[in-house]
Amino acid sequence: MLLPKRPRRKKSRDKAKEAITVTGEKKKKIIKTIRIDVDKCNGCRACEVICSAFHAAEKYSSNNPARARIRVIREPLTDIYVPVYAGDYAPAECAGRDKYTIDGKEYDECAFCRASCPSRDVFKEPDSGLPLKCDMCEDDPPQEKPLCVQWCLNEALIYEEREDEGEEEGKLEDMEIGLESMVDKYGLQKVIDAIARMSKKG
Repeated sequence: MLLPKRPRRKKSRDKAKEAITVTGEKKKKIIKTIRIDVDKCNGCRACEVICSAFHAAEKYSSNNPARARIRVIREPLTDIYVPVYAGDYAPAECAGRDKYTIDGKEYDECAFCRASCPSRDVFKEPDSGLPLKCDMCEDDPPQEKPLCVQWCLNEALIYEEREDEGEEEGKLEDMEIGLESMVDKYGLQKVIDAIARMSKKG
C-alpha cells in the first residue's frame, strides 16, 4: 500500500512569504526631551512641586518633592542650581566616579546622574522604593508640554521634540526565519488568521 506523499514544506513557506510581506523600513519616532539652561534656574523648585502633585495617587491631592521626577541640585551660597530629571532605572551601580568642579565647588558625578540606582535614594518612590522615571507628563488628555516646563517662570526648562529614525523593525531574514518556524509549527492558515486578527486590532 502506497502512502500519499507528504507535501513539501518549501511550498508552504513560499506561500507564507507571498501572503505576508514584511518591509525592513526604518520607522520615524518622536523623541521628547527637556533641555536645561542652568544659567536661568534660580532654584525656586516649582518644577519639583508641580511634578510631585501631578504624580500623586489622586492627582494634585498632595505634594511631596521626594516623589518628583525632577530634582534641583542646590548650592544657594554660590547661587548654583541644576535641575536634573529622572531617566531609566539602572539595576547596578555604575563605575563612574568622576568629579566636576563648578565655580570652585566639587561635585560627584552621581549628583548629575538621571538614573535611579541601588547606590542612592534619589528618584525612588519614598514609600515603596520603586524607581521613578520622567514620563513627560503624558496623560489623557495629553499635556502640550510637561508641567515642569509650563511652571518654570524663568524658562530654564525648554521642551523639545525631534524626529528620529528608529532601529530597523527587524532584519528581513530574521522575520522570514520566524515566519517559517511558525508555519512549520502551526500551519500556514493559522499564521495568516493570527496576522489578520492582529491587523484588525492595530
